[in-house]
Amino acid sequence: MKIVHIITRLILGGAQENTLITCKLLAKRGHDVTLITGPALGPEGELFNQAKGQGYKVVVVDRLRRAINPYNDAVSYFKIKKLLRELQPDIVHTHSAKAGILGRFAGCSLKGRWGKNLPAVVHTIHGLAFHPYQSELLNKFYIAIERSTAKRTDFLISVANAMTTQATAVGIGRPERYVTAYSAIDEDDFLEPISQQRRGDFRRKHGIDKDAVVLVTIARLFMLKGHDYIVDSAGQLAKKFENCVWLFVGDGHFSERLKEQARQFGLADRIKFAGLLPPSQIPLAIQSSDILVHCSLREGLARALPQGMLCGKPAISFDVDGAREVVNERTGRLIEPKNVEQLTDACAELIEDKDLRERLGEQGRQSVKKKFAPDTMVDTIEAVYQKLLRE
Repeated sequence: MKIVHIITRLILGGAQENTLITCKLLAKRGHDVTLITGPALGPEGELFNQAKGQGYKVVVVDRLRRAINPYNDAVSYFKIKKLLRELQPDIVHTHSAKAGILGRFAGCSLKGRWGKNLPAVVHTIHGLAFHPYQSELLNKFYIAIERSTAKRTDFLISVANAMTTQATAVGIGRPERYVTAYSAIDEDDFLEPISQQRRGDFRRKHGIDKDAVVLVTIARLFMLKGHDYIVDSAGQLAKKFENCVWLFVGDGHFSERLKEQARQFGLADRIKFAGLLPPSQIPLAIQSSDILVHCSLREGLARALPQGMLCGKPAISFDVDGAREVVNERTGRLIEPKNVEQLTDACAELIEDKDLRERLGEQGRQSVKKKFAPDTMVDTIEAVYQKLLRE
């Protein structure tokens, strides 16, 4: 098949890693794959190096940006449409909000131009643009756009069952045109244990004692990612446990604010900021820690959760979106969003009990290995493409 994937930008992020894995495996399976993307602007880092030499082509549309801008959006739309007309793909597969809108409209406008009813248009929902933490007017606006683009979509792929439930509840697409494909992880680096020396070196680099219990959070330092709740909880836990440390991996606009908050709580030496680490260093960061804590208030299904489990670490997460599809009493602790008391109690339970941490971690590892394997995800995606071409 000739397949074009379209994503807004190749920053460090779950949707981007998912897309790169998909393109790489589809190319390995003999398909002709092109990835269209905008420039990787912002403090989150970029993934262009991971796209090199993987058997598929990458085309950058310079005006394709995350922010709404009528001029940039119009230029990007016509550029994408021109590229699709030249490439004549069987499948147009979009990711993320902006690329999802422009790419689907462009793909749908060309249906039937080169025989049959092609290209077939597919969209992956990595997360929904509307959520409870924005104004009702903005919610209605995003829902209206998603309903409109869903009418121009032949099939929708969700990274969690929760995304399908939320989308269909507000009339976005038809349930029979959805399938769930959990967002794949290149698992080998997460499953392979690290040496005590590498663990020790990582801890020394970030000023962490070798015997400390480390609670790691991997997320952009940004709004709705929940770091504030973790700092509040750390303020209580630090008084009770002298040997625990919090490690924030990531960067973003809230970096200085969170550092100041840590200082105000007297936690400057207990909360460590590792900054932006390359994807290759994420397994090392998790394996050098003991508990994974994720307090985002909105997320399709945070990749950090299965990543932590693959490393054999228990996960503590707010009960939002797809989190409950991986986190449960056998793999960690699922807690009420924004509930700092529950967060504190869950952390305390795991800080105190090493045997419990190890048991939950191993059960978590076994529960996600197949579910998040790259071949599992791409088998599902490829089956969708084949179904659409048959139709």
